[in-house]
Amino acid sequence: MTGLSAIERAAVVHAGAQPMLEQIERWAAVNSGTRNLAGLAQVADMLVAAFGALPGKIALVRGDTAESVGADGAVAVLDHGKHLHLVVRPEAPVQLLLTGHMDTVYPIDHAFQTLTWLDDGTLGGPGVADMKSGLAVMLAALRAVEASPLADRIGYEVVINSDEETGSFSSTQLIADAARGKIAALTYEPALPDGTLAGARGGTGNFSIVVTGKSAHAGRNPEEGRNAVVAASDLAVRLFALRSPTLAVNPARIEGGGPNNVVPDHAMLRINFRPKDHAEIHRAQAALDRITAEVAALHDVQIAVHGSFNRPPKPIDPGAAKLFALVKDCGADLGLDIAWRATGGVCDGNTIAACGVPVVDTMGARGGAIHSPDEFLIVDSLAERAALSALTILRIAEKGAL
Repeated sequence: MTGLSAIERAAVVHAGAQPMLEQIERWAAVNSGTRNLAGLAQVADMLVAAFGALPGKIALVRGDTAESVGADGAVAVLDHGKHLHLVVRPEAPVQLLLTGHMDTVYPIDHAFQTLTWLDDGTLGGPGVADMKSGLAVMLAALRAVEASPLADRIGYEVVINSDEETGSFSSTQLIADAARGKIAALTYEPALPDGTLAGARGGTGNFSIVVTGKSAHAGRNPEEGRNAVVAASDLAVRLFALRSPTLAVNPARIEGGGPNNVVPDHAMLRINFRPKDHAEIHRAQAALDRITAEVAALHDVQIAVHGSFNRPPKPIDPGAAKLFALVKDCGADLGLDIAWRATGGVCDGNTIAACGVPVVDTMGARGGAIHSPDEFLIVDSLAERAALSALTILRIAEKGAL
């Protein structure tokens, strides 16, 4: 470690000494799939106990309501777990936001439920990388900051939501409110196995499009029917034609239909858009409005569109470039070569960037194969990533800016 002050060196040592692995093993042993409310409540209580060691006001809060559209077209209100919100020294001159999520993609009935040592330094298990380890790294860094003489200069909010893996519909406003007035933000999604961070990210839009036609006998009077499956298929083909190098379009599923001798009067199209810039959001939304109207008129059906572009693209603007440069310099002083690259994935960093706050959103541990039964954590990366976060926070405090 070169170029570190005595204060910074002490913080690095303090961060690395935290019981991160033990925390991860406890937290990841509890299933916290987004819809497993009991598991989320159990993990939330564990996190309150752990993050409660920090000063400030901590609470579990309910987010906004969110809706789900069933295969039958019915709209239902979804239940979500509570979100952890911690506010520390809101009067301090330097204000930061740190975010993470407690939910995973593995439901309570998923086969992938247990932790396994893959080798001496690699732990496999549900959420070990995405992102129970990120939460442990965040806490270790903050405990090191609190032990520093610079602590009084730093105020921060922590938001750990319970619905990130399904779009953060319940917690987006909480995150946006917490981002207000912050110099910078750090989010603890996992870094790639080699330590590479996510740079620019595209946005995402998810839509459920309900088509209502008219049933009729498929042989006796088909002309009196209005085939909802055909209309939904026409929608899928037309919307798929919108794709471009800066807009991915994925018609993911068509649901509906019934017996072969009945003209189907109901269908549902599930479709995902991945825009790389805001111009593509506007183009896609305008085309979606136009195409649904055209298909409704052509097939004489009713179409209801549910969904939105809920996570805008996250470019590397000048503020983000400064924050990435700071993280890279901190890494160099720790003997780490920090690089980043663009990715098509999305996370809560997209929401934070849209608030005008520079964010690095892969400050978590190194790991891989996330969202699969092969998910793994590189355990040796815990101390290095906690040190990287602690040093980054302290240097922002020292400068009072990026």
